[in-house]
Amino acid sequence: MRQPITSAPVIPLETQDLSSAIRRRVREAIESILDEELQSALGVESYERSSQRRGERNGSIVRSVVTEYGPTELRIPRGRLFKDDGSTGEWQSTIVPRYQRRTRKVDEAILGTYLAGANSRRIRKALAPLFGEQFMSKSTISRVVSRLKEQFAVWRERDLSGESYAYLFLDAIRLPVRLARRVVKVPVLAVIGVNEVGNKALLALEIAGSESTASWSSIVASLSRRGLEPPALVVVDGNPGLCRAVRETWPAADLQRCTIHKLENLLAKVPKHSHAELTRDYHAITHAESAALARSAYDAFVCKWSKLSSGVVTSLEEAGEDLLSFTKYPKSQWKSLRSTNVIERVNLEFRRRTKTQGSYCNESAALTVLYGLFAMGQIVLRKIDGHQDMEQVMTAKLQKAG
Repeated sequence: MRQPITSAPVIPLETQDLSSAIRRRVREAIESILDEELQSALGVESYERSSQRRGERNGSIVRSVVTEYGPTELRIPRGRLFKDDGSTGEWQSTIVPRYQRRTRKVDEAILGTYLAGANSRRIRKALAPLFGEQFMSKSTISRVVSRLKEQFAVWRERDLSGESYAYLFLDAIRLPVRLARRVVKVPVLAVIGVNEVGNKALLALEIAGSESTASWSSIVASLSRRGLEPPALVVVDGNPGLCRAVRETWPAADLQRCTIHKLENLLAKVPKHSHAELTRDYHAITHAESAALARSAYDAFVCKWSKLSSGVVTSLEEAGEDLLSFTKYPKSQWKSLRSTNVIERVNLEFRRRTKTQGSYCNESAALTVLYGLFAMGQIVLRKIDGHQDMEQVMTAKLQKAG
């Protein structure tokens, strides 16, 4: 004879430990959801007789799962589902898979601490009060981090043929990495794209020995090999190797030299007492109200400063038309397109998040951390200014390609 089911005794709230009470409620909620999941798979309720039954219950097992509320002992129901050939197969929960021992939130907490610059020992010390020291072993942390490395390996080789970007921003950040038994600051080449609706996305991260033409050509060629369409405009800081690599790979794309970097170059050519005057004249070019006024201000700048400092004019003319490429695009986007500030802000975030690291043990560790900051949402990119005009840009890009 079946014994009646009795509910668990109610413990007065004033005698409960708060964390224990929370874990108990969490356990009850998860077990209820698991029962509903199995019931849905079987097609019938418990003890119901029906021709629609797709399987049978098969007891339960107890498993310890670490949630964001701490370690929890779960009673996980088991079942067997009927197959077409008359045999049965074990039912598997999608909510708590067979080998899962931690929830996604716990893994995110571990990765978040790792990306903040903590090593395994510090992660264990920081998270042990929440999740229990026995669940924060060095191997556990290593497995979580290794999965992030696997995700990065897939991401860096993903197919880009289904994606379209109107603008690309390319720049480099220097990080201390141990290479050939010495810690050296190496450039990490980064690429950010702006898609058809104005969203920014990180497209590539690579460590190079230098910012040479060969180094930049490698990363640009990799983007092209993976199916990335030629962009309408590429914004760069003026590095000669980078400019050459872009022109060789995407000859039809417009090249925009960063106006802020160029101003710094010009100021280095004159004494300090001339800085304010030079900056004012230069901004008349880069902050003009129209393309025609920008061109007029450019000519006036050359005429005036050729008499004051030939070095300034030589430096300005070195950039030439590439200094005004942004004026070919919607005016609402000029502020974003005339400099590499889009990627400079990302580089600033990289430096801020990684400054706790004295150095990275190898290239893989450095790149994984940078990728992880994006993948975990610790760095979020907002839409480009004037994103409402991206349809106009994409239409012009298609017409130019055709």
